[in-house]
Amino acid sequence: MLLDELAATSEQVAATRSRREKVALLADALRRAGADEAEVAATYLGGSIRQRRTGVGWRSLGTLPAPASAPTLTLPEVDAALEHLTTLSGPGSQGARQTALDALLGRATAREQQYLAGLLTGEIRQGALAGLLVDAVAAAAGVSSTVVRRAAMLAGSAPAIAGTALTEGAAGLSAVTVRVFTPVQPMLAASAPSVAEALDKAGPGRPVAIEAKLDGIRIQAHKRGDEVRLYTRSLDEVTDRLPEVARAVRRIDAETLIVDGEALALDASGRPRLFQDTASAAGGLVPFFFDVLFIDGEPLLDLPLVDRIDRLGEVAPVELMVQRTITPFPQVAEAFTEHVLAQGQEGVVVKSLDAPYEAGRRGSGWVKVKPVHTLDLVVLAVEWGSGRRRGWLSNIHLGARNADGTFTMLGKTFKGMTDEMLRWQTERFLALETHREGHVVHVRPEQVVEIAFDGLQRSTRYPGGLALRFARVVGYRDDKTAAEADTLETVRALARG
Repeated sequence: MLLDELAATSEQVAATRSRREKVALLADALRRAGADEAEVAATYLGGSIRQRRTGVGWRSLGTLPAPASAPTLTLPEVDAALEHLTTLSGPGSQGARQTALDALLGRATAREQQYLAGLLTGEIRQGALAGLLVDAVAAAAGVSSTVVRRAAMLAGSAPAIAGTALTEGAAGLSAVTVRVFTPVQPMLAASAPSVAEALDKAGPGRPVAIEAKLDGIRIQAHKRGDEVRLYTRSLDEVTDRLPEVARAVRRIDAETLIVDGEALALDASGRPRLFQDTASAAGGLVPFFFDVLFIDGEPLLDLPLVDRIDRLGEVAPVELMVQRTITPFPQVAEAFTEHVLAQGQEGVVVKSLDAPYEAGRRGSGWVKVKPVHTLDLVVLAVEWGSGRRRGWLSNIHLGARNADGTFTMLGKTFKGMTDEMLRWQTERFLALETHREGHVVHVRPEQVVEIAFDGLQRSTRYPGGLALRFARVVGYRDDKTAAEADTLETVRALARG
């Protein structure tokens, strides 16, 4: 399949606001790609590339070579060229990377060059998000979206199972199961403003699990014998960065294993340090596990939580288990919450004992409660500071994610920033700069920041109709992508109370 066909499809998808038409266009392109090229095609149609890091940024794309007069680039050729970029390192690699990139772009038409630039920088704005891609794979293969969604969650992404869907249909997709060393999309928690409301969501009067909510790095640990691999919530492998966590996983009494938990930095007294300390720690993180997905050849995702807790307790040392209590009584849940908050933890997660592990889903099976309202937002622009902050990028513009992949501004803040943070963000946002308007530096919407705030208020100044009250920076979240930021609908739900 020619890259030009996907570039044309992307233009068509961007030109329509109809979800049905977007799905139909994507599905048609996937059918034309066929099974052998389905994974690459689906990845590109979703606005990304298969390679995690190519070393290519906006500066590398500043001056494009003369475009080709006719399309000849195939998807395998493009994928191989991008894979080659990932192998370049060491002295002279920057020049070699630019030479290889120019060779690829020189074979591309003008439309293909723009499409490739968008893929390499994550700037494809066509609304082809994960949900659309799942539906498109289902439509292309003629199978249920539910079946595709489950297989995609277990395989890590919709592109990973696109070829199976096209060739084997529902039967092949149903055979996709959790496997050691294939990371699974993590189950996520909904939010509630209080323990009482979280208990209502989980089922009033029923026993629930109340767990300490740790402000660490989400870790999915896979083990086979002595081999351990660790993955983040974005499914990136970080084993080499966390040797002490790998050593802890080896202590769990199972030949094959997949467990879910958090790793965080503790101070000398055992209290959690700030998230920035955890995120920047070169070592010394301590893991705490709260769920198990697989033990000794047996997938456990569909078991109720109460059974998974028992199975994890049978094999894991107690010091590696997250703090938890099981109770039907609100007063016990409130007391446990006060206990973990006094220990410096972020809050609690209320979990239904009947809930299966819903990979990649955010539902009422897990409900997190934090004492302070926080949102994970995306920085859209930054203003140059004045006075003591002159020469630093200071006031950040905050955006919530929309369903089509764009962002809606909710306000600005410079509160909570240390001098160290100001220095860091000045360098970071200049690297993400797209253009300037006076003292405002507009940036690519990539950096996630955790914002605490006291409430929401109506606003005619911002397009979403809402603004944050007394917003302040808790910390930058390098462990999250812009696609994982909180949505405008989440913000509106908070405003509705």
